[in-house]
Amino acid sequence: METIGIGLIGTGFMGKCHALAFGAVKAVFGTVPRPRLEVLCDIDPAVAKEKAREFGFERWTTDWRELIADGAVDVVSITAPNAFHREMAVAAAAAGKHIYCEKPLALTLEDGEAMAAAAREARIATLVGYNYLRNPVIMHAKSLIESGAIGRVVQFRGVCDEDYMADESLPYSWRCRIAEAGTGTLGDLAVHLVSVARDLVGDIAEVSGEIRTVHTRRADPDRPGESGAVENEDQANALVRFANGVQGVLCSSRVAWGRKNHLACEVHGSEGMITLDQERMNELQIYQVKGDPAQRGFKTILTGPAHPPYDRFVPAPGHGLGFNDLKVIEVAHLLKGLAGEERLYPDFDDALHMERVIHGIIRSSETGGWVPIKG
Repeated sequence: METIGIGLIGTGFMGKCHALAFGAVKAVFGTVPRPRLEVLCDIDPAVAKEKAREFGFERWTTDWRELIADGAVDVVSITAPNAFHREMAVAAAAAGKHIYCEKPLALTLEDGEAMAAAAREARIATLVGYNYLRNPVIMHAKSLIESGAIGRVVQFRGVCDEDYMADESLPYSWRCRIAEAGTGTLGDLAVHLVSVARDLVGDIAEVSGEIRTVHTRRADPDRPGESGAVENEDQANALVRFANGVQGVLCSSRVAWGRKNHLACEVHGSEGMITLDQERMNELQIYQVKGDPAQRGFKTILTGPAHPPYDRFVPAPGHGLGFNDLKVIEVAHLLKGLAGEERLYPDFDDALHMERVIHGIIRSSETGGWVPIKG
């Protein structure tokens, strides 16, 4: 497998992120199959044409079905809004195309289950865009935990906050509507936290949560003087029980002033702890109970060539990787998976578990009790 044909749906923030990663991956990871940028899709013909030129795609279209039907496309990359994920993914699976889909998996739990079932039936490869899992810091944290560096894991504490909707004067938009956005902070932010918790500790078995909408109404830009009801949550808090018996706490907010990408966690063990924060994404701190008590303290580890695949980008330690670099690592994983060299993770079934967790938090908030997580 020397090349793989790519069809990209969407040209926004994540569409460009995918395009950058496809364009850079061969230069960074020299042995992976080379992506052929075949077809780009956007609903606006002027945007589709211009972005195809900028991104380097051979052709463009305004019809995603035409992209899926194109014989040169091997992988359908979905960066369209959440509401379109199910229809696009099911159609791509029916056409026998592999799928690379951005998170969250789907608008609803039912949609996610349908997508996972379609992928299993078609026996196609899938990958969901949880690129924070590709951070060398998180991968190193996982290896430290698995090696027993902090002893037996006893608790996970995590938070994922941003402030993009903290301003009460921000106008009503699609982000406020369940039919278009689905969940609020849970689907946009907390799923990243769930993905990290699962990666570092394991599957979540039960949740007890509470959600709240802080700014319940926002001014409607299409109806001067009127406002629209915000249908999804601004904040979410949950106690969790992992399948292995570990306790956990998850908190997320999209109205947390000052926070930009505050995906942070602590993993507590019987012999120490590890803490990390995506706002300082090239650092990890570890505390270990060993040696002279008078000399104990947190040690900061800066990522460098000793933490693969950092060395693929920069030969010197401490220079740091960025958000788009993590996407390049994720695309390399996709290409290696399609070549049969690695097991793709998280695939649709893995992502479905994460969806069940966030929807379990919603159900728990409604019922006031603990909710078991299927699977």
